[in-house]
Amino acid sequence: MAVLQVTNLTKKFSSFIAVDNISFEIKEGEILGLLGPNGAGKTTTIQMLLGITIPDGGEIKYFDKDFFKNRQDCLQMINYTSAFNTLQGRTTVWENLFVFANLYQIDDAKEKIKNLAEYFEIKDLLDSHYKNLSTGEKTRVNFIKALLNNPKIILMDEPTASLDPDIADKTLSLIEKFKKDNKIAILYTSHDMDEIDRICDRVIFLSHGKIVAEDTPLNLKKKIETTTLRLTFDKGKEIIKKYLLENNQEFEFYKDNIVIIKTKEKLVPKIIFGISNEGIWMTDIEIQKPTLEDVFLQISRSK
Repeated sequence: MAVLQVTNLTKKFSSFIAVDNISFEIKEGEILGLLGPNGAGKTTTIQMLLGITIPDGGEIKYFDKDFFKNRQDCLQMINYTSAFNTLQGRTTVWENLFVFANLYQIDDAKEKIKNLAEYFEIKDLLDSHYKNLSTGEKTRVNFIKALLNNPKIILMDEPTASLDPDIADKTLSLIEKFKKDNKIAILYTSHDMDEIDRICDRVIFLSHGKIVAEDTPLNLKKKIETTTLRLTFDKGKEIIKKYLLENNQEFEFYKDNIVIIKTKEKLVPKIIFGISNEGIWMTDIEIQKPTLEDVFLQISRSK
C-alpha cells in the first residue's frame, strides 16, 4: 500500500521552476532516497510534502487522502527530522519531548518517552539540558521527537550530517532496526552515497527540478558498465602492455608495477587469467565496481 503518492508536483519561484512536474510514491515499510545536487529541488519538495510551501500544481496524497484537503489528519500520521533542526537548548531533553508529546496529544506520554529513550539508548540523558548534548545525542533526541506520534511515514533530511563515522553508523543501524520493527516508511535525503546505498530500497535522482532516474541502488549501479581493475605485479610491464593493447583495453600504469584497467565487469576474469597466462605474477588484485556515487556524478554531469 502506498502511504505517499505525489503526482505532477510543480513549484515555481517567479520564472524559476524549482520542482518540475514530478511523480513518485512510497510504500509501507519502504525507504526511498531522494538525491540530487544542490539546487535540484530536494528541499522544496520536502517543504511541499510538509505543507510549508504550497505547490503551484500537482497533488500530494497521504494514505489516499488529499494532503491539503485533509491537512490535520495527514499531519497526525507523518513527521520530520533533520540534522539542522534543534530543540530548546536551555530545557532538558525530557521537557522538550514532553512538550511535543502534549502538542501531538499523545496518550501515556511519559511512558512513550521512556520507551523510546530506552530504545535509542539515551535514557540517562533525559534530565540533561539539550544544549549540553553531543551532536550524535541531539540526533537521537530529534528522532524520538519525530516518533512520538507513531508516524506511518517520516521525512528525514540529512539526519546524519555532521556526525562522526562511528555515530553515523550507529544512527543508521537504529533507523534500519526501527524501520524493520515498525514497518515505517521513510523519505531520506543525504549527500553520503554509501549511506543511501546501505539503507534505501529505491532511489530517485532529481536534477533541475525533474526526476532523471529512479530505481533500486543495485539496478542504478548496473547502468554503469565500466569496472576498474587495479593490478599490482612483480615485473613484466611491457608484456602486460602488449596484452592489453592486443585486447583493446583502456589502461594506464599508475607505477611501473601497478596498472589500472577500465573494462566491462564480465571481462574481468578473462583479463586476470589472460595476464596470468602470460607468466605475470600478480601480488595484488583490486576490483572496484561502480558505486552509487559514480551514478550520482554521471547523472549530475550529464544534465
